[in-house]
Amino acid sequence: MNKVWEPYMRAALAEAQIAMDTTGDVPVGAVIVSESGEIVARGRNQKEQLADPTAHAEVMAIQEAAKLLGDWRLTGFTLVVTLEPCVMCAGAIQAARLSRVVFGAWDDLVGASGSLYDLVRDKRLGSEIEVISGVLEAEASSQLKEFFAKKR
Repeated sequence: MNKVWEPYMRAALAEAQIAMDTTGDVPVGAVIVSESGEIVARGRNQKEQLADPTAHAEVMAIQEAAKLLGDWRLTGFTLVVTLEPCVMCAGAIQAARLSRVVFGAWDDLVGASGSLYDLVRDKRLGSEIEVISGVLEAEASSQLKEFFAKKR
């Protein structure tokens, strides 16, 4: 099952690399994929670039998809992101009614999709969202470790 998502995760990793190389943002990238397998939106961390604490890759991709589709309801779409979504992003995922979240690296500090919290799958918040974890986990983790090693 994870192999199906690898090409999309590679696209998300490319977005993360752009964030790291061009703006000095933490390298997190995301893409939103339609049921037919088309990437309809891309996002990357832009907190530094935009001086906006909400400019996470997931939020940027969700906003782009909603604008492109002319609808905030993203039922049937999949968010593929290099790092486990945080609490804020889990809320945005729920609000957008995405059907599935696929992520690479776990976030033991602020993860909200199965590690520290599991808000993405919390049925009390609304949508029932499938979560697939660990897709290209080593590559996603390595990208983040490289970034933080350079910062220290």
